[in-house]
Amino acid sequence: MSKVPTPAIAAAADAGTAPASVSFAEALRFWLKLGFISFGGPAGQIAIMHAELVERRRWISEKRFLHALNYCMLLPGPEAQQLATYIGWLMHRSWGGIVAGALFVLPSLFILIALSWIYLRFGDVPLVAGIFFGLKPAVTALVLHAAHRIGTRALKNRWMWGIAAASFIAIFAFDTPFPAIVGAAALIGHFGARRWPQVFALGGGHGSAKASDGPALIDDHTPTPAHARFSRRHLAKVLAAGLGLWLLAMVALVATNGLQGTLTQMGWFFTKAALLTFGGAYAVLPYVYQGAVETHQWLSGPQMIDGLALGETTPGPLIMVVAFVGFVGGWLEQVLGPDALFLGGALAATVVTFFTFLPSFIFILAGGPLVEATHGKLGFTAPLSAITAAVVGVILNLAMFFAYHVLWPQGFGGTFDAISAGIGILAAVALLRFQVGVMPLLGACAAVGLGVSWLLPLLS
Repeated sequence: MSKVPTPAIAAAADAGTAPASVSFAEALRFWLKLGFISFGGPAGQIAIMHAELVERRRWISEKRFLHALNYCMLLPGPEAQQLATYIGWLMHRSWGGIVAGALFVLPSLFILIALSWIYLRFGDVPLVAGIFFGLKPAVTALVLHAAHRIGTRALKNRWMWGIAAASFIAIFAFDTPFPAIVGAAALIGHFGARRWPQVFALGGGHGSAKASDGPALIDDHTPTPAHARFSRRHLAKVLAAGLGLWLLAMVALVATNGLQGTLTQMGWFFTKAALLTFGGAYAVLPYVYQGAVETHQWLSGPQMIDGLALGETTPGPLIMVVAFVGFVGGWLEQVLGPDALFLGGALAATVVTFFTFLPSFIFILAGGPLVEATHGKLGFTAPLSAITAAVVGVILNLAMFFAYHVLWPQGFGGTFDAISAGIGILAAVALLRFQVGVMPLLGACAAVGLGVSWLLPLLS
């Protein structure tokens, strides 16, 4: 991912003018590209979008980006996908949001369907294991890098640093639920802004961490476009369309599979899971594990762990592990019969993905106008600024979670994986010092992992 601005953008920045308007076709090409390069989980994906949309292309300003991000972090569901939906909607109305959000998910759905088929059809493949060996430390470095990027922008004063530290301690040492951390941070921002408003101004405190990237297409003071203004009629239309789509899909599943059919049960279960995904995929994984493995027995525990590894190392939201769950369940339950195992698995993965992400589109298209109406109002932005600081601590905890499982695969009682540690350190240096793009980094680490997995048996 190049960070060098195009000549047109560079000229606009030098002239102090905003970039020219972006056509729907140009935006579509970017959202499609994003769907294929959105590695690193939500933290890495948000960092990619920030680098591309705020710094490089200047489609949206820093404050407007953070304002939208903070709203998405309050919602259940994958915040990075919701952020893409929000920005797409703000730029090109409802269809812009639908296209941005859908293209964020579809590449990972197709990739996971293919990898799930390989997994079930061919079993353990040394080639794939070697690639994963190199990718896992790289993913850990990506998450750590994202925590650094967001932290340098959100932690502007000692109060924000304190919130981030308290958030990290709460989730790391006391296993505090993520919604409780968000609620506490929001209360701190709400009441703290009354006493120290300058501390909790969005992105404020002691100034910006860097100079402005130049005027943006949607800048700090750009008026809210007509389609993004709140109206009860628009709200009713979005809710009716979203709930109608959900009901229509459920009726179709019940009519073709019965109330207790596998696809029907998947649709209902993952609707509930979608409404519980506060804090990202790892916050809801215990619920998915309990329902998919223990209650419905769509797959086994080891298969669930393997699916999580696939979800971590493919583009798209981490919650896309549900597509793997759906594919394996559809395959093993033979939802389309024993002669159509692949089609049954692909259908189940698609059904699961639809019910998991439909609520996200409803939340953004229905709630976006309300959020735009609060732009620049400290009463709304102060709690969100505090939440952003708290999320930095949560992301750091996620990086440590990854590091633990990568560096001590058998737990602290097992051996330390020095090779993975070396790959992770080199990946972190490449990101932090040399600003290497995501795709080259992952490609290089995958090649290293493959080479190591080939050499170790020869040296032993």
